[in-house]
Amino acid sequence: MTEYLAVEGGTLAYEVEGSGPLVVLAHGMGVSRAAYHAVVPPLAAAGYRVASVDLRGCGESSVEWQSWSRTALAGDLLAVIRHLGGPAVLVGHSVSGGAATIAAAQEPSLVSAVVELAPFTRKQSVRLGDLRVKRYRQGMLRLLGTAAFGSVRLWRSYLDLAYPGVKPADWAGRLARIESLLREPGRMKAMRGMGLSAPADAGAQLGSVRCPVLVVMGTLDPDWPDPHAEGSAVVDALPSGLGRLEMIEGAGHYPHDQFPDQVVALVLAFLRSEAARA
Repeated sequence: MTEYLAVEGGTLAYEVEGSGPLVVLAHGMGVSRAAYHAVVPPLAAAGYRVASVDLRGCGESSVEWQSWSRTALAGDLLAVIRHLGGPAVLVGHSVSGGAATIAAAQEPSLVSAVVELAPFTRKQSVRLGDLRVKRYRQGMLRLLGTAAFGSVRLWRSYLDLAYPGVKPADWAGRLARIESLLREPGRMKAMRGMGLSAPADAGAQLGSVRCPVLVVMGTLDPDWPDPHAEGSAVVDALPSGLGRLEMIEGAGHYPHDQFPDQVVALVLAFLRSEAARA
């Protein structure tokens, strides 16, 4: 059941399943909390209270906002955690990975651990040699075209590339739902705003994180020429000993949607190990 939280600037939609320690799931740009539909039930069954949130401008959240930065998204996620009674494990995908970094650095009492799925958490740069990687070149062109022209067609084309091989059940229906949402007034503006926001604010906070961090990358993620190198760079920028990297073979930019069982297993093992260390 969808619930709503009024925050400064608009209204956030979310839903909660299960009981126990709080886990908050934040999706990437251009989609909605539905991207976590296969992850929520097993996390709830494992004894967690799981809140999946529609980012500002996405899903069922309101569309008129002043900022689309990771810092703004972090403020929204912290508001949800406060409302639901934190602390929480904060799971962020892509743009929300950077937001989770900022939230953990800003409010360490509210964020007990962070899971970053294919996170855009560092300043990005393109080298000429990177363009020799076909999936990266194709993905970048589709993302740039979506941001520049607000093209739903190019976004659908990107998603097909970002889910290499394994597609979720009812893929055609999922794409149709995403397209329908993006054609609602203000939704594409939100997506373009997030896509054009630089992750420098998140990168500046990596060294200030004090909780354990799990970074999960897909080996075939088209958003980077070398996903392992990107994930390693995020871990290396964290304080020593806080971060760990896990790779999922064959996954693209949405490992939690392509291989939910593997992602849930990694998350639960991570949380158990951190609980044992505490």
